[in-house]
Amino acid sequence: MNSAPETLQSVFDRTFADIGKAREAFAPQLTPRESGTVTSVSTGVAHVSGLPGVGFEELLKFPRGIFGIAFNVDEDDIGVVLLGDYTKLQAGDAVERTGRIMDVAVGDTLLGRVINPLGQPLDGKGPIAETARLPIERTAAAIMDRAPITVPLQTGLKVVDALIPIGQGQRELILGDRRTGKTAIALDTILNQRGRDILCVYCAIGQRASAVAKLVANLQEQGAMDYTVVVVTEGNDPPGLAYIAPYAATSIAEHFMEAGRDVLIVYDDLTHHARAYRELSLLLRRPPGREAFPGDIFYIHSRLLERATHLSQERGGGSLTALPIIETEAQNISAYIPTNLISITDGQIYLSPSLFELGVLPAVDVAKSVSRVGGKAQRAVYRAVAGDLKLAYAQFEELESFSRFGARLDDDTRKTIEHGKRIRSCLQQPEFAPVPVSAQITVLLALMAELFDTVPLEKMKDAEDAAQEAAAKIPAEVSARFDTTDKLSDEDRKAIIDIARQALAPFQPTPESPPEAKAKPADEK
Repeated sequence: MNSAPETLQSVFDRTFADIGKAREAFAPQLTPRESGTVTSVSTGVAHVSGLPGVGFEELLKFPRGIFGIAFNVDEDDIGVVLLGDYTKLQAGDAVERTGRIMDVAVGDTLLGRVINPLGQPLDGKGPIAETARLPIERTAAAIMDRAPITVPLQTGLKVVDALIPIGQGQRELILGDRRTGKTAIALDTILNQRGRDILCVYCAIGQRASAVAKLVANLQEQGAMDYTVVVVTEGNDPPGLAYIAPYAATSIAEHFMEAGRDVLIVYDDLTHHARAYRELSLLLRRPPGREAFPGDIFYIHSRLLERATHLSQERGGGSLTALPIIETEAQNISAYIPTNLISITDGQIYLSPSLFELGVLPAVDVAKSVSRVGGKAQRAVYRAVAGDLKLAYAQFEELESFSRFGARLDDDTRKTIEHGKRIRSCLQQPEFAPVPVSAQITVLLALMAELFDTVPLEKMKDAEDAAQEAAAKIPAEVSARFDTTDKLSDEDRKAIIDIARQALAPFQPTPESPPEAKAKPADEK
């Protein structure tokens, strides 16, 4: 027999009783929350009072979605570096603690994206799905967690791979005056990593928006954005964003490194980073030092670049290779910031404006460039020719300067100069045209065998192209040894030189047009 239907009054009484029980069981949990007040706002910084428990570099939340980092923590005043549009703030605005330090989204979802240091997309492709977050300030790997640098990072640039080699996990500084091709070297290095299972992070610090847009377009056109993350701060962004940009980019790269991947990171450039930090320090009334930079300017770059390393196999075996870029003024590499970074890094690639004006591209000054680690990671096949090549090039540069005085030159000197001109011609390379290892080895061995010395200078470009194309004829068992630590045998070298000799045969001069090496000196004409 069915029971009588429940009346509306009984439902109401039961619901009211349940609410009463829930109200009696509820115990409010009160959590203290510190709230401060903005006392003043200036360009990129703010002063806050009323947050006695705030910690150094803690993230603070301002109205209208603006964040800041506590930089100066005094008893009655907190100097805050703002990470957003400071014009939206005013004195009297409330400030809240977040209880955490600045962090950034990391993971594979960032590949192919253009973001700012806060992790916000700038490419119009929609929001980024976050998988994890890491603090932007992290301790560098301990010494015992590091492994020796033994694997080369191929840039595709003949002058770098042969004479100034870079190893995976190395920190190689690129410096030179403005508009000498610093970014072009970094960009070519990124393009050469296609198909090599090496991820890239490009960090643009205070760059023009048009320059960044052009670089991203080049990366997309060359198919490099598939394995690249671009972190951007533009010239009109607050100095706080420029300051945190390289640290955020490094945390993104470290996530891949700790997963066992090999990563390349480019900081373009740390001159703007140093200037942004100087601006913030002066606004926060920190005591200035040399060139008005604060006393810890060396530390902000050393703690950044020390995070680049090659991890041991116990830590996954990943590597982070750093290519910081510095802009010099009037070729002064002994200025404050360049000397700081030269002492921190493991070598430098110096770009000469004189070579750039002469059309020698890339304008690498071999005499002032050095790699303190890459030689140990360089392939044995490169080491077999690099030492003699660098010596011959250095002798040529010295003799070329001497010959400009119109002195009488003997046959050996003229031969050295003509040989050096061929070396310089072969080391030139257009942008976006990385050269594979086999083609580089063919050209370098042909240079050392003096096969190019009888080729007229006006035909050098075509002759070099022919030698590079002939590299495809190298036997597979020989080219397989290019990627190992094995040295080339005399038979292997002879086989490659014979291939190059056949390719260069059409470019040899006819008896009616003797080579330049036989031309008379100027004083005998």
